[in-house]
Amino acid sequence: MDGILNVNKPPAMTSFQVVSLIRQWSNERRVGHAGTLDPFATGVLPVCLGQGTRVAEFLTEGNKTYRAAIELGTSTDTYDLNGRVIERCDASGVTREQVEIVLTSFRGPILQIPPMYSALKRGGKRLYQMARAGIEVPREARNVELLRLELLDWQPPLFTLEVECSKGTYIRSLAHDIGQALGCGSHLRSLVRTKNGPFYLEDSIPLSDLEEAFRDSYWHDLIYPMDFVLTHWKAAILGEASEHALQRGQSLPFAGEDGPSRKDGGHRCRAYTLDGRIFALLRWDAATGLWHPDKVFQTGSFPPS
Repeated sequence: MDGILNVNKPPAMTSFQVVSLIRQWSNERRVGHAGTLDPFATGVLPVCLGQGTRVAEFLTEGNKTYRAAIELGTSTDTYDLNGRVIERCDASGVTREQVEIVLTSFRGPILQIPPMYSALKRGGKRLYQMARAGIEVPREARNVELLRLELLDWQPPLFTLEVECSKGTYIRSLAHDIGQALGCGSHLRSLVRTKNGPFYLEDSIPLSDLEEAFRDSYWHDLIYPMDFVLTHWKAAILGEASEHALQRGQSLPFAGEDGPSRKDGGHRCRAYTLDGRIFALLRWDAATGLWHPDKVFQTGSFPPS
């Protein structure tokens, strides 16, 4: 079965553990998630099965939306509720207006330093491994973008943000940095991913419900076709000759018998067989003026969404 499940990840479970359970329940070897959530975090975790794993990158590369609760006055070494408290400060004087002002400095493109407790590598070792050994190393700031950063709720010392951000953004670092900017310290108390690509929290499936669906053999009704994440791409219908050419790795001067030329806009295209099954993902090669096959799928996948 090729496709994607919109799983609502529960707390106290790693993203890998969710994948392992679904691999076990589905008897499908090729299973992977599209964007790690910290163990304490909950919410949207797209899990790709079969050939669906080949489109996971288009979810991990995209923007994501979160609801984050932050507690003022307490800093931890992990920047979240599971860490060791390293500093306490009286935050009773911090006002909603001060928080609103600080948030303006974080909107848009920013430079963000990743936390030590992260899976990034330095010298072949994970940063979190060094952190657990009591070693802290300098981390290079990275370019990220906060497209939306809104204060949803103010219940001091807690406040809640809605964050839409680019790939590579650490919400834990954001929580920490806001506290530093306010001069009182802070840490992330809870985190819910509410959107990843076309997948929304309100449509996600609790893991317990998904287990029941696998047990009662109706989980196929819950899976999204793998091209569901590509509906914003141009689409093309291929003739038999074009199918054979793409299978041989050859590029096409056009996207298909009924498809876009380069002037239609965009450098990506999803290509379908005449009977409506997704066949390939094409990329426009400006150097040759041809559509190049990036991924060619086995036949028999879902019809287009």
